[in-house]
Amino acid sequence: MLPSFIWFCLLAAAVAVPAQEKRIHHQADLSDRAHDDAHDFQYDHEAFLGKEEAKTFDQLSPEESKARLAKIVDRIDTDKDGYISHAELHYWIRHRQRRYIEENVNKHWHDYDKNQDDRIGWEEYKNTTYGYYLGEEFDDVEDKATYKSMLTRDERRFKAADRDRDGVATREEFTAFLHPEEFDHMRDVVVQETVEDIDKDGDGKINLNEYIGDMFSPEDGESEPDWVQTERKHFSEFRDTNKDGYLDGSEVAHWILPGEVDHADNEAKHLIHETDTDKDGRLTLLEMLEHMENISISSITDYGGMKVEDHDEL
Repeated sequence: MLPSFIWFCLLAAAVAVPAQEKRIHHQADLSDRAHDDAHDFQYDHEAFLGKEEAKTFDQLSPEESKARLAKIVDRIDTDKDGYISHAELHYWIRHRQRRYIEENVNKHWHDYDKNQDDRIGWEEYKNTTYGYYLGEEFDDVEDKATYKSMLTRDERRFKAADRDRDGVATREEFTAFLHPEEFDHMRDVVVQETVEDIDKDGDGKINLNEYIGDMFSPEDGESEPDWVQTERKHFSEFRDTNKDGYLDGSEVAHWILPGEVDHADNEAKHLIHETDTDKDGRLTLLEMLEHMENISISSITDYGGMKVEDHDEL
């Protein structure tokens, strides 16, 4: 079970980018956390299928799901030897991740590039996203403080992405704005936004209750599952490196941006571990079909809204 996104409440007519796409969460889609097999079905689904395609799989009949999976497996098996190797799976997951980011940027580019000069100025973005409310200073909005906070946050992130500081974003800079977790020079922004989202008491740090509260909110009478207890241990034993009971900016950075960790590689290894029945280190279509409950919840089919009828080159 992945931590919950904190979604801002924006009116659809006022905001061109869905709020959840602008929220940079402290866990990447393919996170570095230990897998809990009791809660990782959705995680694996999105890793194999991609987010949009994972939704599609959930809506298919069992026969349709199997037919679609067979077509996807054929595309992943680039050397056509009948097996999916770790290298082929790793390449595919990375491809889907890159494709998702590219398509997400393309989806919004024309919405913001109002003068069609192939660049997006801060004013273009601000007016498109918040335009109706700017003149009224958000007086018509029920949660005015949230809107003002979002505007401030967007401007801060836009300026960080705008590397030449000309107030205008190229496509590369706009990609950094929408997906700052993919760019080294946006590292401080990702950390700052993460702390702001989780730090409920405003002290600029994350305590254990805030850390757990961002992941798990128990229902009345509900006991904590084992994975939450594991996260408590991770906080004290691994995340809080100076043992002061809090995560500061540097500790948050180490947690959410762990440097050389290859999440696609980790996910490929995890999927093979969970699906490789004969333990030969590679996957067959039969093994995948036998583990549809894992695959139809994974990253192979997800990123970029992949459709099997697509014929894009890998």
